[in-house]
Amino acid sequence: MKVAVIGGGSSYTPELINGFLQRVEQFPLSELWLVDILPERLQIVGGFAQRMVAAKGAPFKVHLTTDRREAVRDASYVTTQLRVGWMQARREDEYLGLRHGLIGQETTGVGGMAKALRTIPVILSIAQDMRELAPGALLVNFTNPAGLVTEALARHAPDVPAAGVCNVPITTKMHILESLPIEGGESITPERAELKTLGLNHLSWHRGFSIDGEDMWPQVMEAFIGRLQEDEDPEWDLSTIQSLQMIPNYYLQYFYYTGRKLAAQEKWPPSRAEEVMTIEEELLAQYAEADRTEPPEGLMQRGGAYYSTVATQLLNAHYNDLGETHVVNVPHRGAVPGWPEDWVLEMPCQVNRDGLRPLPADPLPQVTAGLLAQVKAYEILTVEAAVHGDRNAAYQALLAHPLGPAADKVQEVLDDLLVTNREYLPQFWNVED
Repeated sequence: MKVAVIGGGSSYTPELINGFLQRVEQFPLSELWLVDILPERLQIVGGFAQRMVAAKGAPFKVHLTTDRREAVRDASYVTTQLRVGWMQARREDEYLGLRHGLIGQETTGVGGMAKALRTIPVILSIAQDMRELAPGALLVNFTNPAGLVTEALARHAPDVPAAGVCNVPITTKMHILESLPIEGGESITPERAELKTLGLNHLSWHRGFSIDGEDMWPQVMEAFIGRLQEDEDPEWDLSTIQSLQMIPNYYLQYFYYTGRKLAAQEKWPPSRAEEVMTIEEELLAQYAEADRTEPPEGLMQRGGAYYSTVATQLLNAHYNDLGETHVVNVPHRGAVPGWPEDWVLEMPCQVNRDGLRPLPADPLPQVTAGLLAQVKAYEILTVEAAVHGDRNAAYQALLAHPLGPAADKVQEVLDDLLVTNREYLPQFWNVED
């Protein structure tokens, strides 16, 4: 079996390698192809990956290539973890927001929009390669903004099986297991627990939790509220959580506490991108050590906790027809009554060989549904802008976004975004411009 990883030079790749190594008995991988357009970085990360696999008896072969089509050809699975414009573009996204008094985060607000506009055409071109060279293969996208990118795939490459994946749901599940006030809670395996969550990627609300089918949500909420009461500087205000009786995805702090997040931006540098640049420089130096065969501890600072678990568990569940429940981003196709069936949502799905089937779920309450609908409108407009180079759709996306600029500042922000990213947004620029 062949798996292709687009963006194989990512600093996350060693964790992915560990995930495959841990599942070689269940997931019979024979060829892992790491693809990247930066040869030097690919050699460092890929060389380390090859040493990791060799140290475990070489159960599969790791190929390194800059030829994406060669990697995709006849693959059973294709995963995407790329960053168009690299970390420098992320830094530009952050400071684009800062210049205009807006959120510049890489998946939320104007920063997330800029990243989506750069990324969507590339992901759709990968889907085209798969359509031609690996028909029927499953595309698993980890590239941010994961939900928005999956929305583009669902609308413009519906014949390519695809899902968007994020590590937030499994991180939340693990934190709940560690904090549950029940005997042996910390030793319960994640497979026995099920998290009920619904929303969009980085805009979701956790509202249920069970272990071996037994509802544990009252205990989860009691423990969560107890920690908020004890914390001197809680991440959520107590009244909001008591009212919602749900745990918001932590990215919702950008919407619920926008002023606090804008104040934090004012303290830059360093921005998060600048912090990650320093972390990655150290990681790459360690990856290049000729005798290293295990990931360094500093990898966890990169921000991808449980990434290998998410990635490889999903592929394993699909390949082995396990029927496991995984929280992923897919079109819900009527699983949530009353919501447009073509919306891509982040929600529990049953994963087996036939694909990923969204499980029936009640709609979110009115207090959260309005925000979700507004951000979904922004997402759909951003997809159309990215695919067609449609400046008016991009304008409307900024106008629709709850964290976007005031109406009389939209054009100014859009112009700055397009000029800053001109190298990566050819669809928006005529040849004569």
